[in-house]
Amino acid sequence: MSSESHSELECFRQLQQSPEIFELIASHSGTEFQLQKQLREQYPEDVVRAALTLAELRMRGRAKFSRADQMWFDRKSLEQATPEAVSNYKAARFSGSVYDFCCGMGGDLVALAQHARVTGVDLEPVLCQFARWNSEVYEVVDRVTVVNQPLEEVKDREGLLHIDPDRRPHSGGKVIRIEDYRPDLETLLGLIQEFAGGAIKLSPASNFAGKFPGSETELISLNGECKEATVWFGTLAGESEFRATAISKSGEVATIAGHPMDAFCSVTPPGGYLYDPDPAVVRSGLLDVAAAECDLNRLDAEEEYLTSSEPVDSPFFRRFRILAELSNQDRDLKKYFRSADFGQLEIKCRRIPVPIEALRRKLSLKGKGAGVLVIARLDGKSRALVCERE
Repeated sequence: MSSESHSELECFRQLQQSPEIFELIASHSGTEFQLQKQLREQYPEDVVRAALTLAELRMRGRAKFSRADQMWFDRKSLEQATPEAVSNYKAARFSGSVYDFCCGMGGDLVALAQHARVTGVDLEPVLCQFARWNSEVYEVVDRVTVVNQPLEEVKDREGLLHIDPDRRPHSGGKVIRIEDYRPDLETLLGLIQEFAGGAIKLSPASNFAGKFPGSETELISLNGECKEATVWFGTLAGESEFRATAISKSGEVATIAGHPMDAFCSVTPPGGYLYDPDPAVVRSGLLDVAAAECDLNRLDAEEEYLTSSEPVDSPFFRRFRILAELSNQDRDLKKYFRSADFGQLEIKCRRIPVPIEALRRKLSLKGKGAGVLVIARLDGKSRALVCERE
């Protein structure tokens, strides 16, 4: 352990032994300067800095974790952590004993421990300590072991594997290519051969296509935002090559599996309804599969927007009622919105670049309603669809 890591770890240990500092931060009603002055009269300066940062991160962490107010993380580990709803969904496939390589602050670790005995492995001593404390927060510490060492030194291959490679291995920010992850693609492929089964967490924007033959790649969205691509391998892989899963704000899960070539949707003119697909469906390549299941058609061979004459309910699509079809010309758009009863307008586009704010300023929005303007290709032609949310 480097002297810097040791110093940081000791700072957090002092902070963990002084929980009352967070009560002082929460109850303080003065200025930030007054708060810092008060705390520094009672605690070392590095502990005060760590406490103020962690208090801020705990508030931010509520968007990901139900017990964020008690958890331990730093900025990077919170940003990279899997949201609790996604971790819980993935963890349900695991049982028995599991290694969680690159466990970080333990977001996936504590979810896995609800179903299995888990050994977390991470190179960073501070993150290992966070993982231990967070397993206490989630009351699974009796099923968790955390090891601070390089994963290359772990020789045991019994049980299953979950691994979350570092997507920020350098100071230059996120990397997209899996070959640039740490561990890299070659190491990940080796682990697939060595473990009976498991899951690899990847960015949904990564170049995962064709990299993991014989596996199942699942794109997972939460509240309409694609969060990760999970590569299931060995005994945990499903029968299909691709899967798209949408988790709603209320925790409901919808999933569909298949191959992009399993279905083909016709291109038709707009019906009475427009559908915007969940990004997990789009990124998995299963748009036509999900559309065929719902009897929807494409508006264009390349566009992801779909249409139908009758309303269709599906967790994979947001539905809009089409009010008008216009040319994508400023003259026609201005004329329509001068007489339309819209005070708010959401402008959506996927394949056609649109200066959204500049366009919004050109339109008269003096009414009371809320509308949606979709700029899209309809059978190869750029058009504008005026809609309202269903």
